[in-house]
Amino acid sequence: MKFLVLGSAAGGGLPQWNCGCPNCRAARAGEIPAATQSSLAVSGADGQWSILNASPDIRAQMQASVALHPQGLRGSPLRSVLLTNGDIDHITGLLSLREQTPFTIFATRELLDILAQNPVFDAVSSELVKRQIVALEAGFELHDGLQACLFAVPGKVPLFLEGDSVQTDLVGEQTVGVRLNDGRKVAYYIPGCAVVDDALLGRLADADFLFFDGTLWRDDEMIRSGTGQKTGQRMGHMSISGPEGTIARLSGLARPRKLFIHINNTNPVLDPASPERAEALAAGWEITRDGMEVDL
Repeated sequence: MKFLVLGSAAGGGLPQWNCGCPNCRAARAGEIPAATQSSLAVSGADGQWSILNASPDIRAQMQASVALHPQGLRGSPLRSVLLTNGDIDHITGLLSLREQTPFTIFATRELLDILAQNPVFDAVSSELVKRQIVALEAGFELHDGLQACLFAVPGKVPLFLEGDSVQTDLVGEQTVGVRLNDGRKVAYYIPGCAVVDDALLGRLADADFLFFDGTLWRDDEMIRSGTGQKTGQRMGHMSISGPEGTIARLSGLARPRKLFIHINNTNPVLDPASPERAEALAAGWEITRDGMEVDL
């Protein structure tokens, strides 16, 4: 099993087009690496690839990844796209994959309903691109030799589906994690999570690799920076730091290699010289970057 980080940033990327926060200024100046929106590609021993979440930047991400280039006049080593939620930064890349090449979209019924209710996604040919409903806790083959299983994690509905009241730790089909197994190693991909409860902590005990939600360092980060009015909890993302943060809650997992992905432009861990980055590294975590290869 091999992973390729196509995009490591949260929605909007780094730098965001309308943001002048310290990280965005530094990225524009080339002082810290820029990053595209979160997407992860995975391959088994057969050289076929699946993409976990199709970000709006997927065309440029695939262009930058030689392993995903066409191997003939027309075609692709891409066999499937798996969706973990219906956020704009995870589904709109499907529209860039509409050029009449077959692959399969795997998602829960509720996530596929989001696509079905928006006719713009009809541009992705249903004759060539199969939409496969996946039940929670039911194993399935992502592509040859690579088994996957979706499970619910605390989260919320996409921003564009929010009503007057929003449950930010909803457990259901709207936010899921992925367990991947190639028969030798086990990996988990959870780019959005509102809280690590005991059930999730127990589930991760068999992980060899873990890609996890690294959106914010602290819950009120966007408010403090002046870039927004929402807390991380309001957005359905837990914080990296703090007594109930990711580092603390997952500190007992000594087995897996742990990597943060889906990192917001305001997060200080993006700065290699920051004390927050040093703290995360000292706790055994890695910070993903675009183009990063992880071989199990």
